[in-house]
Amino acid sequence: QVQLVESGGGLVQPGGSLRLSCAVSGSIFSIYDMRWYRRAPGKQRELVATITNGGSTNYADSVKGRFTISRDNAKNTMYLQMDSLGPEDTAVYYCYADIKAFITGSLRGYWGQGTQVTVSS
Repeated sequence: QVQLVESGGGLVQPGGSLRLSCAVSGSIFSIYDMRWYRRAPGKQRELVATITNGGSTNYADSVKGRFTISRDNAKNTMYLQMDSLGPEDTAVYYCYADIKAFITGSLRGYWGQGTQVTVSS
């Protein structure tokens, strides 16, 4: 069983910062690409940032220069440092990872349960 658990969401004032974490646990053989998505009220899900297992990163234009994605492969954990937050960043943030599990031996995508980020004064 593979699980992804996000943490670090909450309420923050405009201009503030938050750091999200996504911890992967279970019978893991290897973790490949990891991503952060978000879904704002009334909007479609948006890909926020991607990081490969080699550390290459890519960002949505809407967060470029404000958000930083990173990962600690030794801890099977991914992070999203979010700075200069604005009301437009309010959303549920989900982590996603392509994982090959020991039990199945197959590569598939796994999702976390989501964490709420609210930017408001």
